[in-house]
Amino acid sequence: MAEQHDADREPQPIDEEAAWAAIVAGYGEEPADPPGAKPFKSVEDLADLEGKVNEPRSSEPPEDPADDRPALGSSITFAPGVGGGPRDYQVTEPSDDDFDETDEGHFVPPEPPPLPEADVTAKFAWLAVVGGPVLMLVAVLLRWDMTWWLTTLCIGGFLGGFATLVARMSSGDDDDSDDPGRGAVV
Repeated sequence: MAEQHDADREPQPIDEEAAWAAIVAGYGEEPADPPGAKPFKSVEDLADLEGKVNEPRSSEPPEDPADDRPALGSSITFAPGVGGGPRDYQVTEPSDDDFDETDEGHFVPPEPPPLPEADVTAKFAWLAVVGGPVLMLVAVLLRWDMTWWLTTLCIGGFLGGFATLVARMSSGDDDDSDDPGRGAVV
């Protein structure tokens, strides 16, 4: 007899109503353990090497009804909209009454000094460094002919502006350049 392949079989119709009814009927119930499986080892019994190993938990309530804490290793689920969850925590706003004589209060940084005014040479150098590549990009996008003067203006402007900015940089240690071997000076 010839073997029948999965591709040769017609797909069986699925009864969606029955599947949903089974899901709804089993909601909230813990599924049964598969045959031959041992019940779990509770967290309390992990330290017992020879004690009650793999015995099922009892469904009896705890002896102390005031003990509402969850069992060790369990988790707490917060329903949406119910207070007490970790996302419901709000930090209280600090007030002046929270401070005493030893507290200095909140640190407010001073205003930073204004930036130094750039001279005309630095402004033209930056214009050449930025403007050269931008002009070349515009020329390529608009399909201008790359004549010798346009290429010289773009590449030469960039290189000249960059060289000007590098040459005008200061090392910042003009005072220490005369004797570098003195070590730390206080």
